[in-house]
Amino acid sequence: MKIKLNDNFKNVSESYLFSTINKKVSDYKKINPDAPIIRMGIGDVTLPLPKIVVDAMHNAVSEMGVIDTFKGYPPEWGYSFTKEAVLKYYKNYNVDLSLDDIFISDGAKTDVSNILDILGHNEVYITSPVYPVYIDSNTMNGNSIHILHGNKENRFSPLPVGLDNSAKVIYLCSPNNPTGASYTYNELKLWVEHAVSTGSLIIFDSAYEAFIEDKNIPHSIFEIEGARECAIEIGSLSKSCGFTGVRCGYTIIPANLEINKIWRRREATKFNGVSYVTQRAAEAALSPDGVKACQENIAYYKRNAKALAKCFDELGIFYTGGHNSPYIWLECPDGMKSWDFFDFLLTKANVIGTPGVGFGLEGYFRLTSFNTYENTLEAIERIKKVLGK
Repeated sequence: MKIKLNDNFKNVSESYLFSTINKKVSDYKKINPDAPIIRMGIGDVTLPLPKIVVDAMHNAVSEMGVIDTFKGYPPEWGYSFTKEAVLKYYKNYNVDLSLDDIFISDGAKTDVSNILDILGHNEVYITSPVYPVYIDSNTMNGNSIHILHGNKENRFSPLPVGLDNSAKVIYLCSPNNPTGASYTYNELKLWVEHAVSTGSLIIFDSAYEAFIEDKNIPHSIFEIEGARECAIEIGSLSKSCGFTGVRCGYTIIPANLEINKIWRRREATKFNGVSYVTQRAAEAALSPDGVKACQENIAYYKRNAKALAKCFDELGIFYTGGHNSPYIWLECPDGMKSWDFFDFLLTKANVIGTPGVGFGLEGYFRLTSFNTYENTLEAIERIKKVLGK
């Protein structure tokens, strides 16, 4: 072919991190077909949807089979009832939104990437370790990326100390994927103040806010004064409500920001909206009874996370997460590199995790709490055994 392609894709790793993991596991299973693999790598939920959500979907499906209640194309920006559910949910955190602030999406991953459609080629600052999509999507767009390194010293929560006064796009995720680290009110206030003073934009990923336990950690950046002048927030029902296979999320862009209007136009052209059945499910999940039911599932995953945290406490291995987060971010023992530790756990313990280098930091490793409690305990025993404890 003689057509021109986007050469920026040549700068992205040929294989997505989790695709590489799946191939390694598949190759191992070909040689060891009976290996009792326990998967604690990808952040996919395992518990079924709460009954209130399933009932809402059944009712919506029935409506689609009746001429008087059948729905065709959904609104590109979301049905009012779904947006109203998001608005009411945010009132739990004393955040006042308008319906015009809210856009319903098919998941946070989509909007984290697609938001670049309406932004120019800005300087982009990304805190690391980080969800690969932030860096990959900006690389695909040809943007100039600056990494703000998280480490033990700054609790994997970099602050805007020493940054220049230029306008920039800033990616923040709290609680963080993969480290589980979370920004406090005072720390997030520093980021908002920097963004306001420099005319910058914060893209705030709140996909894991439902796991927050500590009162000094905000669930939304809009709990911080001034955030409506400088931030957008991308939320997800995947982990909070078990929607990884249903696909629904939302993006909050304050109506006072110019990009609200531009995003609205972008969605009208490129997006046909989220299905009626899915949005009725989301409405149910965000209702008071739905939140209560979803929190029961989250409590199950939190118990897994605490069990993993206790394991690494006993092993004397440094980690973050396990609290306010479904992830454990641990330092690979004995100075092992990330992929070496992946291979070690896979072959010696039949446990799958995620190499930290895939998130931007060598020598670390991520485990998730989304498996069953029984499998989590079994994985813990295997890990203790292979690490000699």
